[in-house]
Amino acid sequence: TLHQHTFELLAQDLSGCYSVEQLADKLSALADLMLEETLFRAWPLAQPKGTDTTTLPAPEFAIIAYGKLGGKELGYASDLDLVFLYDDPDQNASEHYVKLGRRMISWLSTLTSSGRLYEVDMRLRPDGNAGLIAVSIDSFEQYQQQQAWSWEHQALTRARFVAGSSRIGERFEQVRQDILVRPRDLQQLKADIRQM
Repeated sequence: TLHQHTFELLAQDLSGCYSVEQLADKLSALADLMLEETLFRAWPLAQPKGTDTTTLPAPEFAIIAYGKLGGKELGYASDLDLVFLYDDPDQNASEHYVKLGRRMISWLSTLTSSGRLYEVDMRLRPDGNAGLIAVSIDSFEQYQQQQAWSWEHQALTRARFVAGSSRIGERFEQVRQDILVRPRDLQQLKADIRQM
């Protein structure tokens, strides 16, 4: 289980087996694995009743990590800053992937007798807590290009694709690079930083 692996890492850490960077890499890799597994297990459960889940196609869905997990700097008590993206033309896609996202958050953050797997923070998604749990990659790109605040662009410096559709992950990386290298109004940027 996650707690068992974390305890093993803690014991090895106390024995001096890892540098701070090595430990953060291992804790981040463990979180990445848990997110992959959670997506794999939650996807069939997010289907409408009566769906044959034995022939279910993979979700057109990607998990993006920000913050400590995005930078592979996870600590023992770190939360997971996540954004869920999808790319599916189906007219019910938004509803479907929001349901999947909710199911995943529930699995990751439910308090059990062994404790909680992770605290999940979704405030970095477009429109923050007022936004949808899962957004289309097109909406994400449009938001980043036209509406995002400077601090949201700054947060992209520590964001990376973690699990799900690698195609969406590649598109996210292209959006991220485009935003990070675009020219800035230095006076406005200084004002935004002071305001932050």
